Amino acid sequence: MPEVRIDLYSDTASRPSAEMRQFMCAAEVGDEQKGEDPTTNELQRMTCELLGKEAAVFLPSGSMCNQVAFAAHCRPGDLILLERNAHPLIAEAGGSAVISGAIPYPIDGKNGMFTAEQVREAIWQPSRHRPPFRLVSVEQTTNVGGGRVWPLKQVQEVCQAAHDCGALAHMDGARLLNAAVASGVPAKAFSASFDSVWLDLSKGLGAPVGGVLAGPRDFIDRAWQWKHRLGGAMRQSGIIAAGGIFALCHNVTRLADDHENARIFARLVACSKATVIDPDAVETNIVRFGIEKTGLTALAFIDRLWAETGVRLSPHGRTTCRAVTHIDVSRADAEEAGQAVCALADRCLKP
Repeated sequence: MPEVRIDLYSDTASRPSAEMRQFMCAAEVGDEQKGEDPTTNELQRMTCELLGKEAAVFLPSGSMCNQVAFAAHCRPGDLILLERNAHPLIAEAGGSAVISGAIPYPIDGKNGMFTAEQVREAIWQPSRHRPPFRLVSVEQTTNVGGGRVWPLKQVQEVCQAAHDCGALAHMDGARLLNAAVASGVPAKAFSASFDSVWLDLSKGLGAPVGGVLAGPRDFIDRAWQWKHRLGGAMRQSGIIAAGGIFALCHNVTRLADDHENARIFARLVACSKATVIDPDAVETNIVRFGIEKTGLTALAFIDRLWAETGVRLSPHGRTTCRAVTHIDVSRADAEEAGQAVCALADRCLKP
C-alpha cells in the first residue's frame, strides 16, 4: 500500500496526542459495568452537563450509540424516520434491522436536512396496517450532506413535529461539537429538544475510542442493558474514557481550525476546471467535490492521488470525493492536499 502522508479519509484518522496519552495512562480505573470506574463516571457526568441531559453511558463507538439508542427506544416493527443518506441507514451494516428489528424510513432532505413539514407529512394518521413511527433521527452535522449544520430553529421544529405526531426524537451527534463551534450555538441548546443524543469522541476531538449516549435516566437504564447484550462491557474503561475527558477539556475550541483548513482545501480544489465544488458551502470540516469532468470514478481518482502524492480521500459516490480535516491535518497539509487534488484533476480533464 502507498504511504499515507496526509490522511483526509475521515476525522476518525485523528490520533491521541502525547499529552492525551499521558493523561490516559494516569487514569483511575474500576469496573465500569458496576459503576465503579471513576474516570468513566466523570466522563459521563461531563457529557450530561455539556448536553443538558439527566444520565449518560459511555460506549465503544458512535455506531453503537445509534444502535443502542434505537433498540432502547423502539420495538420490532417500529419505524425510524431519517434522511436518505443518514449514517445509520448507509453505514451501520443494517444494524437496526438486525438488533432492534426497527425499520428505517428514509426521506429526501436538502444537504442531509429535512423539515418539520416533511415529518408531519410522513407521520400521518395511524393505521392497523402500517408500522408505527417511533423515532425521528437527525444527524448533526450532516455527513453525506457535506458537514452542514442544522439550524437551531429547524431542529426545534423537527423535534416538535415528531412529538406532536407521537414519536420521539434522537440526535446522531457524531459531529455535534463541530456544529456548536461553527454556529456559536451551545451543544446544550442543540440537544434540548431531543429525547436522546450522543457525542463522538474519536473524530475531531482526537480521542482514540468511543462515544457517550445521553438522555433521561430510564432511557439510559435501558441503554445499559442493550450495551451489555451487545458485548459493550468495557470493565476498566477509564483508560480510554480519560481520552474523552482530555478531549472535552482541550480539543473543542480548536475545531475552528479544522473548519478553516477545510475551507482552504476547498478553495484550492475549486481552482481546477475539472472539479465541481462550491467552496462557500463548506461550513465545518467536511468537503465534498465532484470529479466527473476527469472521466474517472471517485475510486480511480482517489487511488491515483494516493499513489502519486500520499494524500488519501474517501469516495462518496461514483464520481464524488470527500475530504475531512481533523486535529492531525495542519494548514500546510490542507494547502498541499488541495494543490495535489487540483493538479491531478487538471491533468485528467477530458478534452
